[in-house]
Amino acid sequence: MLGVLDLFNETTPVWSAEAVAEALDVSVPTAYRYVKLLVASGLLQRSAESQYSLGPRIIVLDHFIRAGDPVLQHAIPFMQELVATTGFDCVISALYGQQLLDTHREYGSLPADLGYGRGRPRPLFLGGAPKVILSCFTPSALHKVFDQHQQEIAQAGLPTEWSAFRKYYSSIRKAGHYLSNGELESNLAALAAPIQQANGTVLGAISVVTTVQRMAVIDVAKVAALVMRCAADIAIRVP
Repeated sequence: MLGVLDLFNETTPVWSAEAVAEALDVSVPTAYRYVKLLVASGLLQRSAESQYSLGPRIIVLDHFIRAGDPVLQHAIPFMQELVATTGFDCVISALYGQQLLDTHREYGSLPADLGYGRGRPRPLFLGGAPKVILSCFTPSALHKVFDQHQQEIAQAGLPTEWSAFRKYYSSIRKAGHYLSNGELESNLAALAAPIQQANGTVLGAISVVTTVQRMAVIDVAKVAALVMRCAADIAIRVP
């Protein structure tokens, strides 16, 4: 039944019970039972012509996710400090399975026009946040990602041979940060660092985001040091 929720995405935000039945390979009566229970719980809502969309309970749960996220509980004051120092937007991102999501954003003096935001999955191989997160993977974990995403890797212009791919991410890990210049969105630049605990656990990434033009005139080394220090301050406080 919970698999019904996985069907909803940007291209198909509305489903009929018959379409659910076909997609999940279950009977139509079973699909109707599923959606009825999900409507009763508030996870779905019925719209016109027996169509179903995600329900208001999702919004309530998102509030509780924010309140219970241990990274955000410690990160927000440091993000605000980073915004005050740089004037740039600051974004926290995390990897859930193999989906990269932004979980919180603090706005700078000239907020960037981001096409991605909280809850909208981002490409796994474009932009600073996913690259610094993947750079912290063990070789075996990174190899698994490499094997499963050959097409996306090639489309992103990354090395399609394993040794070169591994070397690419190793260089990011050694630097401790990554500057993305127009990768994800052509007019935006982001400088990201991984939020990594002493035991190697990667909690996510923190990025400062601004226009390509503004990033071009700053002291990148100085801002990178600020972002990496902020990431370390957050990581050490998360239990």
